[in-house]
Amino acid sequence: MTTDTVWETHPVTPERFEDFADVVNRNRRATHCWCLSHRLTAAEITELGGDGSDQRERAMRALCEREHPPGVVTYLDGTPVGWCNIGPRTEITRLAKSTLMLPTDDVPVWSIVCVVVRSGYRRRGVTRHLIDGAVDYAASCGAPAVESHPVDPSGRMDLTMAFVGTRAMFERSGFEVVGTTAATASGMPRLTMRRTLAS
Repeated sequence: MTTDTVWETHPVTPERFEDFADVVNRNRRATHCWCLSHRLTAAEITELGGDGSDQRERAMRALCEREHPPGVVTYLDGTPVGWCNIGPRTEITRLAKSTLMLPTDDVPVWSIVCVVVRSGYRRRGVTRHLIDGAVDYAASCGAPAVESHPVDPSGRMDLTMAFVGTRAMFERSGFEVVGTTAATASGMPRLTMRRTLAS
């Protein structure tokens, strides 16, 4: 007897923090990535330190208490399998202050700045469900459009440098190229891709 696969995506509220951590930092290592680099200034990141304390975890927990949590978690049959850092561009410090990734226009877009698929669940369609779930969440909050800044490699690239993946990944979810930024990853320019949402 077969059962249908159930996909769900939810904002990372404080109650879902452990699910987020299971995706990005399963062993809860204090010095491991907590997906803060785009949300805090460089000075704030430095102040948190990397000395093995739980300061970074606590900083991420605090972000989850905001009106707009810093992203969404996607579940496959109840297991957290993906993380997408998404929110209003104005609330993503690295984008808001960037001189290389300037706004395309005055549309108050939401931005995707990180996509992570949990180890052991890659090549199972998680990314598509994750991005679509993130877009649905943004739409439910009134976002007029969602943007991403992927790269468009002609061949293999260092994926650790492509913090939101490649162009094809977003095209499959209905994003279109609307510009090119002055920022690069692995020597390639970052695009600006947008999916306009129904009003």
